[in-house]
Amino acid sequence: MNELLKQYVERIQPLDETASKEAAAHIANLTVPPGSLGKLESLAIRLAGITGETKPLFERKEVIIMAADHGVCEEGVSAFPQEVTPQMILNFLSGGAAVNVLSRLAGADIVCVDIGVKSDLAHPQLVSRKVRYGTANMAKGPAMTREEAEQSILTGIAVVEEAVAQGVRIFVTGEMG
Repeated sequence: MNELLKQYVERIQPLDETASKEAAAHIANLTVPPGSLGKLESLAIRLAGITGETKPLFERKEVIIMAADHGVCEEGVSAFPQEVTPQMILNFLSGGAAVNVLSRLAGADIVCVDIGVKSDLAHPQLVSRKVRYGTANMAKGPAMTREEAEQSILTGIAVVEEAVAQGVRIFVTGEMG
């Protein structure tokens, strides 16, 4: 495994049990019937465990869309042709997709990253981090080399680290391609 990637993996910590318990106790003291908040209760407890804060605040939020084309599309397994990928990316960047509506409602910014789209794209808001022009067809051989896969993971980490440096505290991830 790539040494830098190994260092990131080693930094992964378990949930903070104390913060999780404190969040659960706080929720139990709310004047609502137990369980009435549904999945929000377990999500709040989990976010407390992840952040180590009983009542974490997420003032800056971001949706990160990693875009790439997949060579296996030539086998007819995709609902849409690869030509849709650049069109959708431009739609995300212009604010016209469903994810944009949901992001606006949540007060989250959208970041779209070209990590492997099979064509060249230009847009002032596009983050260009192309590892390669689409993957190979995995039905005929490896989709990418191990080094490319590791580079892709490290690219995702770098995008998140840049956002964290700008004050982003919570992320939603998505993909296109």
